Amino acid sequence: MLPVKEGLITGAVFMVVAYLLGSLPFSVWIGKVFFNADVREHGSGNAGATNTWRVLGWRAGLPVLLLDIGKGFAATYLPFLYSSLSSDPELLLWARILSGMMAAVGHIYPLFAGFRGGKAVATLLGVILGLMPLAAASSLVIFIIFLLVSRMVSLGSVLAAISLPFMSLLIPASGHLPQLIFSGLITIMVILTHTRNIGRIIRGEESKVQFKRI
Repeated sequence: MLPVKEGLITGAVFMVVAYLLGSLPFSVWIGKVFFNADVREHGSGNAGATNTWRVLGWRAGLPVLLLDIGKGFAATYLPFLYSSLSSDPELLLWARILSGMMAAVGHIYPLFAGFRGGKAVATLLGVILGLMPLAAASSLVIFIIFLLVSRMVSLGSVLAAISLPFMSLLIPASGHLPQLIFSGLITIMVILTHTRNIGRIIRGEESKVQFKRI
């Protein structure tokens, strides 16, 4: 067990580093460097993979998607850099969860992009993949199904997030209390960041994806 003071300092360091990692605005950088465009000034105005794909096409959207997933995934492994945490598996798990959540906060409010970010769906997917890969895969299937049926990324994202706590319970390897709490927090975060989208879905005004051959 880590001493309280050391534990607080360690936790604070990892949370700050994870926030900075999440703050890397790949959609903004790729848009400006390769396409001379700020994706936040077009489409939905979000600095995320979906808006990048919609505004600049798959050649920009796909790298942004993978990089945003990657930074969320990487954030969950930051606590492993502190060897003392390995002696307390539950504390290590909480540290990984907090690091992942801070990466998502960094994506939503990025320090390196004037605190104007995206909705962190891809980043949260990376976090879930790092912590609960089987539950993540199950929720991803739900996302894909509803995306194909409705052609609405927002609807697929919200329903996948809602399904995550249930998937966490159904999959024994993910059924620990910290993961369940984490799943519930993700559900709340995704719903809160999609409140406008939910309103547009109810009114039948939400944008739909046009599937085209690459």
